[in-house]
Amino acid sequence: QQERKHTDDAEVVRRRDGTTSHKIHINATDITTASTRARAQSKMSKIATLSTAAHPLRMPSWVPPPLPPLDHRSRSSHTAHDFWKHFQERPLDAIFRPTSVALVGASEKEGSVGRTILWNLLTSSFGGTIYPVNNKRRKDNIFGIRWYQRVQNIPERGIDLVIIAVPAKAVKSVMQDCAEVGVKGAIIISAGFKETGAAGAILEEEIMAIAREASIRVVGPNCLGVMNPINGLNATFAANKAKPGNVAFVSQSGGMCTAILDWSLQANVGFSAFVSIGSMMDVSWGDIVYYLGTDPNTKAIAIYMESIGDARSFMSAASEVAMTKPIIVIKPGRTEQAAVAAASHTGSLAGSDDVLDAAFRRCGVLRVNKIWEVFEIIELLGKQPRPKGKYLTIVSNAGGPGVISTDALINSGGQLAWLSTETMDKLNQLLPAHWSHGNPIDLLGDATPDTYAKAVAIAAENKYSDGVLIVLTPQAMTDPTATAQQVADVIKRLRCTKPILTSWMGGPGVTEGRAILDRAGIPTYDYPDNAAQLFSYMFQYSVNISQLYQCPRWCADMHPETQRVDAILASAQTSGRKILTEFESKQILSAFGIPTVRSILARTAEESISAANEIGYPVVVKLNSTTITHKSDVGGVKLNLSSPEQVLIAYESIQKSVELNFDKSDFQGVTVQPMVDQRDAFELILGASPDDQFGPVILFGSGGRLVEVYNDKSLALPPLNSNLAHMMMKGTKIHSALKGFRGKDAVDLSALEKLIANFSHLVLEKCNYIAEVEINPLLVSGDSLLALDARVILHSAAADVIRPAIRPYPSQYEQRFVTKKGRVMLVRAIMPSDEPLIVDFHKRLSEER
Repeated sequence: QQERKHTDDAEVVRRRDGTTSHKIHINATDITTASTRARAQSKMSKIATLSTAAHPLRMPSWVPPPLPPLDHRSRSSHTAHDFWKHFQERPLDAIFRPTSVALVGASEKEGSVGRTILWNLLTSSFGGTIYPVNNKRRKDNIFGIRWYQRVQNIPERGIDLVIIAVPAKAVKSVMQDCAEVGVKGAIIISAGFKETGAAGAILEEEIMAIAREASIRVVGPNCLGVMNPINGLNATFAANKAKPGNVAFVSQSGGMCTAILDWSLQANVGFSAFVSIGSMMDVSWGDIVYYLGTDPNTKAIAIYMESIGDARSFMSAASEVAMTKPIIVIKPGRTEQAAVAAASHTGSLAGSDDVLDAAFRRCGVLRVNKIWEVFEIIELLGKQPRPKGKYLTIVSNAGGPGVISTDALINSGGQLAWLSTETMDKLNQLLPAHWSHGNPIDLLGDATPDTYAKAVAIAAENKYSDGVLIVLTPQAMTDPTATAQQVADVIKRLRCTKPILTSWMGGPGVTEGRAILDRAGIPTYDYPDNAAQLFSYMFQYSVNISQLYQCPRWCADMHPETQRVDAILASAQTSGRKILTEFESKQILSAFGIPTVRSILARTAEESISAANEIGYPVVVKLNSTTITHKSDVGGVKLNLSSPEQVLIAYESIQKSVELNFDKSDFQGVTVQPMVDQRDAFELILGASPDDQFGPVILFGSGGRLVEVYNDKSLALPPLNSNLAHMMMKGTKIHSALKGFRGKDAVDLSALEKLIANFSHLVLEKCNYIAEVEINPLLVSGDSLLALDARVILHSAAADVIRPAIRPYPSQYEQRFVTKKGRVMLVRAIMPSDEPLIVDFHKRLSEER
């Protein structure tokens, strides 16, 4: 860095390797002392790193050094990290853009993998040097090219890419050879590693240790290889070569790659990258998504995923890249049998399907169910604006297609749009008296091209509509070609900000009409139900992208009683307990702002009667035990007790039941609580449990004793804020009832959202202690929210806890300082909502030198 002293500001020029530089001004400060210089340097490093959202170069996250705090919010004890020391710019270029390639296992044997890969390299146009390697070769050349017995024998040092196509047991020695000569990247085609069992997993770990020590990035093993159609590289054993395009396709299945490749040649679809990632020994989804996110030739990313691997890496990469490029995933394994098949294929956990859905929503990824949908939705997002809502208007000249489209729309999460009074008046003036008078808008079979165009214009201007689907069936009076032309013209004139989709149904008679619409950038489909479903996908994608702008804060200061919570949890964990009592569980919930019913702990029958008299009748008496999880299974809950005699009988009954079914030591008294009137309340469940890949996962839905029967739930990953909690609640059926249902008052949804957010803070902050936590039922009615029962299960002290997949906004790093001129400055991490400020910031930067 260079620093220059000015009168009013400091100009800092940041240069790295002499290739790039940033010049940034800090107003109202003077770089004159070591302390102010260090603070300016810290701030500039932070800005230079985090403001790269508008640049193609992705830089790693930066943790600023602590600065003297001015208030209670500045408590950071974290130190700075020199990420430049280990940073590699675009390390996967060695795999996607090599200038030299060695193929270990090259062969002339007909039908062999080594021969196919070598031939593909020789006939590709990437322009690099090719070195065949085969330790058993006896002839002077392979296909007229000099061969080498080992990688070390190649005269060139620092080879970019080595492709390894030898038996699994020989891969380790090959990787050692690569490490010795400074190879930068490797593709392991070979199978026979962790997917085969424990021995294969150990071998894979040994190979990875060698690669990691030598900083070799590895794609595979058990993969087809990599193609870069832009520069002509074909490092695969596929029979065909992909055409160049702007969509990157990445798959764990080599067979899926070859099938998609064959289809793409027929459909004239091109790719910017075509990658078989295999079982992800090293290069994972996160690495690939980051790399393709900075690739100027890639406009969208399509993924066939069998297992997610490093969940945090994927979510971090996807959250960043999805802002500018659609990421579409087809992930099999929705059924248990398919998940088992996927796990045996890759040797990795497939992951809970509902949790994966929640993760995809949170990081801006759209999941589809069918292969054809992947490329259709990518094309649609490239041609049409995203809808702002889920309400679609359907215009058709036949009733049947409209009905089918409606079913597809509703089943996929969309809704029919209301037709405003103004829209209805205009349609009544345009159409015959016996038109459908609703949505779908049935123009009838004799609709002319002019009628179609005018009806489409009216539908597009309906204020309640978020998109329009135009359906045409080739009836005797219909002119598909002229209708397509007039529809295209009117859409062009309208400059519509809503997505317009079409379905010209039929065969040769509508071909020219489809071509007209396609040339106008208006997507058209063979069947209207497919189009309706794609609209719903577009809406879901918009919702997912909106979640990227939510940035829940780290909120330790919001819950001042957290130290008391730590004491309870640490004491229980240290003593070897697995569960907390209900009394302890409610203390923890209360500390995080979750209302609980008043509870008094009673160790004896006399204490229970005294507690009941203090609370007032009727009361509830519940078992207090550190070992028994489900109290109702042993008769441990006695309701609606209205006298001291009934309380005494309840106490003795619970005690006898526990001693009969368990051990005497499992009974540690009871808790006495007021009897809560539940008649006008909704019973909800709010809980959290760990996932093997994503860490803590939060569940919300219909609660009570029939929670498993109703199976009405929605999942989300912590941390949450009120907006994310609202989105989570909308994923359940009970949410509609909470807004008011059959005489029941609407619930205070804002308060419920805040409660869920506080619950997520508890789950996130105490995840090292808490394995599972459940509130069931959570009673809600009107403006009343009450955790009636709670259960907390702890990790063992030696447990290997899965970290949360998402970190909250790091408010602990916020720092304030005062300039020499007395201005108070706040240095904080950039949030997604700062995007307009970042753009403005870059506009005001001086030119690079």
